[in-house]
Amino acid sequence: MRKWAGFLAAVLLMLPFAPHAAAVSAKSAIAIDGTTGQVLFEQNADERLPMASTTKIMTAITAIEHFDLDRTYTVKPEYTRVEGSSMYLKAGERITLRETLYGLMLMSGNDAALAVAGECGGKEHFVALMNDTAARLGLKNTHFDNPNGLDGETHYTTARELAALAAYAMRNTAFRDIVSTKSHTDGSVRYMKNHNKLLSLYDGAVGVKTGFTKKSGRCLVSAAERNGRRIVAVTLHAPDDWNDHIAMLDAGFAQYAPCTLHQAGAVLGEQPVEGGNVARLPLAADETVTAWLLPGERAQIKTVFYGARFRYAPVVAGSAGGTVTYTLHDTTLATGKLHFLQGASLLPEEKSAAQRFWEHVRAILPWGN
Repeated sequence: MRKWAGFLAAVLLMLPFAPHAAAVSAKSAIAIDGTTGQVLFEQNADERLPMASTTKIMTAITAIEHFDLDRTYTVKPEYTRVEGSSMYLKAGERITLRETLYGLMLMSGNDAALAVAGECGGKEHFVALMNDTAARLGLKNTHFDNPNGLDGETHYTTARELAALAAYAMRNTAFRDIVSTKSHTDGSVRYMKNHNKLLSLYDGAVGVKTGFTKKSGRCLVSAAERNGRRIVAVTLHAPDDWNDHIAMLDAGFAQYAPCTLHQAGAVLGEQPVEGGNVARLPLAADETVTAWLLPGERAQIKTVFYGARFRYAPVVAGSAGGTVTYTLHDTTLATGKLHFLQGASLLPEEKSAAQRFWEHVRAILPWGN
């Protein structure tokens, strides 16, 4: 968690040196690399603004990190008495917290938000947890009044901080699985279709959340993956949000370029050998490995080898010798298999002193042969 706090701090302090891109319709916008936080595009990204139902990103990740998603509860009548979008919970029905999160993130259910908060310690306690999470992640210009995103006097964020939060949440498998789902059937009770049209409009889109109130205007957080890299984009108060995000994501991905990390057959390391006719054997790459990188990232990549600390002879040339992994900010970018470029034979068995003595005797006696 500490390394993620450092990552988020880097995102929030990033100076506005992102490459120029065309302006978008949004009052506030940003696109960042989901691994490093590098700013790919920004436009008035630090203004405090209401964020409508993109609030539910924090609602979902808070529930996922603190509570049992598979717990079943009974829907209380007060959960269903809320304005705006709904997953259509019914008082008295039995449902799991996990299924409620699908309704929260796909259908943007305000009833789902109340249910999550109500079943996770109560609304007041849960909203406090949301703000605690924001503080822990270093989101100094973010505050929540409620779990659903309805307008509040002190309910606000910035595009930069919302992008940092979304990048953090997308590292969680349960969260990512939910927000990347186009549609979901809750048993035989309800069919839920994701309001996020980018999942169908944009190649590689994997999330995240829509939002709208009259005060906030159209809000959207998106995430897309191509060539092993993820971009997170945010627009607040954006009349043309779908096209804004397509433009920002396209401009973002255009900044990456392929980089060969190693060629097939390249010798990348050695492995000690015990009991063989050689002490060490070279390890070579099975295939060429490439990663898509931003300018300056090649020098930041760490190379880690995985495999046995040593091998006992015999070793067959071409046999598997482990793997090599390339990481950037603790995220794996690429992995390649290794093989032994040469083989190693067993050393002849060493003879005992008695065997060597009798061999010597036989050699000097006339009848020894």
